[in-house]
Amino acid sequence: MIKTVKKIFVFVLLFVSLHVQAQDGAYEITDESYTDTSVEMADVMRENGKIYVVVAVVLMLFAGIVVYLVLLDRKISRLEKEMGLRTKGEIE
Repeated sequence: MIKTVKKIFVFVLLFVSLHVQAQDGAYEITDESYTDTSVEMADVMRENGKIYVVVAVVLMLFAGIVVYLVLLDRKISRLEKEMGLRTKGEIE
């Protein structure tokens, strides 16, 4: 009974998905669309000086992740040393 319901549910979802079209005619794609390399958002942010804020936030996040990983590695190394696993050669 449950298998039959699952099969019907999958069939209905597949049937419904045939009628769904993302961005139906929202943007017209032309030959110029493939050669256009300008990014309006980045240009506007660069003009207003906000791009540097974005870069700074991304760098801070990256630095935070690196610091967290280094501290985590130190903790794991200390725990391995305390347990004596490094001297036995069980972990390489």
